[in-house]
Amino acid sequence: MTPLRSGGSVPGVVEADDLGTYVVKFTGSAQGHKALVAEVIVGELARALGLRFPELVLVHFDPAIADDEPHQEVRDLHGASAGVNLGMDYLPGAKDFTPEIAKVFPVDPLEAGRIVWLDALTVNVDRTVHSSNLMVWPTLGTVPPRLWLIDHGAALVFHHRWDTTTPGKKYDFRHHALGHYAPDVRAADAELAPRVTEELLRAVVAEVPDPWLAEDAGFATPDDVRAAYVDYLLTRVRLSQEWLPTDFPSRAELAAEEAARAAKTQQGRPAWLKRVPDLHGKPAAEQDWSVHLG
Repeated sequence: MTPLRSGGSVPGVVEADDLGTYVVKFTGSAQGHKALVAEVIVGELARALGLRFPELVLVHFDPAIADDEPHQEVRDLHGASAGVNLGMDYLPGAKDFTPEIAKVFPVDPLEAGRIVWLDALTVNVDRTVHSSNLMVWPTLGTVPPRLWLIDHGAALVFHHRWDTTTPGKKYDFRHHALGHYAPDVRAADAELAPRVTEELLRAVVAEVPDPWLAEDAGFATPDDVRAAYVDYLLTRVRLSQEWLPTDFPSRAELAAEEAARAAKTQQGRPAWLKRVPDLHGKPAAEQDWSVHLG
């Protein structure tokens, strides 16, 4: 296996005994079981609605496999993750949907609208311009590259505080990764909302293993937690007109915001640092520091 040290969960690329290769997220990560629950529910819901999302599998992991890992932090993570973990089918050669790729990659407004709509329904606040959690795949061969959704551990934010949120709450999606594609969220709502039924939601939450739900305070059994997810999402989809995001900035507005942010960052730097050249001899004052600082 190969650890991936990008992101907070430190997943790993694992070759399993079914001859498949998966990106595995571990139960021992600092993000906890709720992140894995969100991965399953949002991922399976995306697939059921026809969006491209890699297959999920349950991976039985033996920490002894990673005994030769040189980093103590990673060894500790693996040691705490014995048993069932979550694997996502590995997309070989896939590329991150970066802001640079987003400037030229074609995305249909309806496809963009479907993805934004799903994120708004499931309160996925982690698909932004600077952190898209989207992949472009395939990147080789004759098949045209398409967008694939990944990483939904930050979604379903309501399950961290069940008693303090309401299903009709509106969230800020102005800086969604696909906002500048003029996403047709109203058409997506008309198409997808009727398909999010109680039957579908029950089938989706049934995929979550009992141990990942057993520790949720305030619920007696894992089935009680599943029922809470179904009730919340079913109510939220019925209230879609209250939370439907429509206020997206244009490409020009995003560029202006980025330029203003970069200028503000540059103004806050001491004069001596502005004069320090980069490796190519270019003065710091002429560099785009926003790229380096994120």
